[in-house]
Amino acid sequence: MPRSVNAVASRARRKKLLKLTKGNFLARANVWTVAKNTYEKGLTYAYRDRKAKKRTFRALWIQRINAGVRQYGMTYSEFMGKVAAKKIALNRKVLADLAMNHPQAFEAIVNAVK
Repeated sequence: MPRSVNAVASRARRKKLLKLTKGNFLARANVWTVAKNTYEKGLTYAYRDRKAKKRTFRALWIQRINAGVRQYGMTYSEFMGKVAAKKIALNRKVLADLAMNHPQAFEAIVNAVK
């Protein structure tokens, strides 16, 4: 009796992965082994960059707060120290948004901590 292979399931599994690598360049999109490696590598990048995204956003918020408080003759370090001392419960994300989009509100916070 000939060996039975579930070709339907195998092909479906390959097609599913090839569909996920659709936008890639040349063999990365349509050669099974290359596409599989590309897909797996992409997943590792995705995992790594979910962590990196948090770091880069925090750095961006710090830069925006620093730029905002420099207009009032303070540094980021001084400002954050005084915010903590006054027990103002606003995180860096909110402070950066206020500095960018609501300068009057940010100025009120700066005046409150001075």
